[in-house]
Amino acid sequence: MRFISGYLLFGVVFLSAFVADAKTIEVVDDIGRTVQLDKPARRIVSLAPHITENLFSAGVGQFVAGAVSYSDYPIEARAIASVGGYDNFDSELILALQPDLVIGWKEGNQFHQVEKLIDLGLAVFVNEPQRLADVAADIIRFGILGGREDEARAVAQEYLDGISRLRDQHSALEKVSVFYQVWPNPLITVTDSQIIGNVIDLCGGSNIFAGLGSPTPQVGKEAVLAKNPDTIIVSGMDEARPDWLDEWKQWSFLKASRYDNLFFIDPDIIQRYTTRILLGTRQLCELLERARKNIRQTGAGGSLD
Repeated sequence: MRFISGYLLFGVVFLSAFVADAKTIEVVDDIGRTVQLDKPARRIVSLAPHITENLFSAGVGQFVAGAVSYSDYPIEARAIASVGGYDNFDSELILALQPDLVIGWKEGNQFHQVEKLIDLGLAVFVNEPQRLADVAADIIRFGILGGREDEARAVAQEYLDGISRLRDQHSALEKVSVFYQVWPNPLITVTDSQIIGNVIDLCGGSNIFAGLGSPTPQVGKEAVLAKNPDTIIVSGMDEARPDWLDEWKQWSFLKASRYDNLFFIDPDIIQRYTTRILLGTRQLCELLERARKNIRQTGAGGSLD
């Protein structure tokens, strides 16, 4: 199905956000809760690096009073007061900042801490992006909550247009099987219910673990070797190519090793659910096109169809 960005942009906003009256702002968060503000937020606390970045994209970065560790993009975010780590933030520091809005991350935060903030009466928006289009929906809703709706809509539409172009260029190409490795020990991958799985599909890849239950399951090396993917793509913790990528070379029968299809993508542009995932998507699409060429040059035996 062709990705019609304008339709999706209209749909996500119509379903998730509205102005209740002349003064009250209401949006529906990613777990179906209605978040209500009497006026645009001016003291926001972000509980994930990707949330911080999306707040800046929405035009409300200047209103972020507190953020978790690794909220380092854009550069202005590094000056924001820290409230601890995304997986163990400090509730007392958050309360001391007197926020009028807290944005939490269901997958990454310890959710009982988020629930505590809700129980204390704070306005809490729970974020849980799962598809590429969700990034646009997040930016728009953050813009609405911060009184910068027009600016947020423009950024979201530009992002969706870029995703649409990449989908048109790559989604119908020959399939190449992919193992995406998030981490080596434990060995973690992604499924089709995780946003990177969405990227793999857009680029014409076939995720070997697409159908597993959780978004980021642990798997065994034996399972990877049994599925024998054409391509292995890894991320890691920073912009350096991790040494553990080359550990796959020890299995000479592994097609990804035989075809020299062992690739790295900077996690900041593929594992953060922000507009920069457009850069990561473009890079992953380019890597899969290189993989197809390597398979053809090596000879038969790949998964191209």
